[in-house]
Amino acid sequence: MANKILVVDDAAFMRMMIKDILTKNGYEVVGEASDGAVAIEKFKELKPDLVTMDITMPEMDGITALKEIKKIDSNAKVIMCSAMGQQAMVIDAIQAGAKDFIVKPFQADRVIEAIKKTMG
Repeated sequence: MANKILVVDDAAFMRMMIKDILTKNGYEVVGEASDGAVAIEKFKELKPDLVTMDITMPEMDGITALKEIKKIDSNAKVIMCSAMGQQAMVIDAIQAGAKDFIVKPFQADRVIEAIKKTMG
């Protein structure tokens, strides 16, 4: 069975890119969100196996959304997506419970490697 993944990024282009990588590799993208608040609602509704979460977003950033998702499900698997130069935020995200992180621009093999590692 394909793993169900929720893709969260404020840039539609980035969501499209990651969705493309995931579907080509047999994963099912069950939903998308453009900010953290929507991501939390979608997480409750869709119960995905994994979430890819952008760190920097308007409304609610990825780290805040990650903390909220972890309150809903302490076993939630979340991989953070960051631009270069966001190391401090990546550390915060890992401390908040993120399983891994991928750096933009996305490289397909790195994305899949992170997902496989996280899914166990």
